[in-house]
Amino acid sequence: MDKKLPVIGVFFMALVFLHTPGFAQTKDTGITIRHSVYFKVPPAQVYGILLSSAEFSASTKKSFDMFNATSANIDPVVGGTFSLFDGHITGRILELVPDQRIVEAWRVVDWPAGVWSIARFDLSTEGTGTRLNFEHVGFPKGLKEHLSEGWQQHYWDAMTKYFQ
Repeated sequence: MDKKLPVIGVFFMALVFLHTPGFAQTKDTGITIRHSVYFKVPPAQVYGILLSSAEFSASTKKSFDMFNATSANIDPVVGGTFSLFDGHITGRILELVPDQRIVEAWRVVDWPAGVWSIARFDLSTEGTGTRLNFEHVGFPKGLKEHLSEGWQQHYWDAMTKYFQ
């Protein structure tokens, strides 16, 4: 069975997530995480690590002994699924623009059933490196600080160490 979805199916899926009861809406709540991070590597390398099971696993393993060398399983296509940090984070890839943008339906496994958020990674060249502008919306109330710290530690800090 082909796991790839046509683009129209993925956009429909995103609309379903956004309008499904149980999806944590952010409208009128102001619950959004925004980060802007600079990496000293080209956008293709940042884009690549976010979509590579082996590279993402290696970056988290280099920073945190609690994760193993195969902690990420990423199907890097629109409609593909992913599992990160030994299954603690799961999701589906909604949009890919090579070396420029990744949009994911993203959730922590212990969130209530049916609750999904949207994570968006926008990449641009800045000098000889990459500016990553990140936005995470739709997560359950009360988790903003915890999730923001997690993005910083488990993504940005780990990737920075990996790229050194």
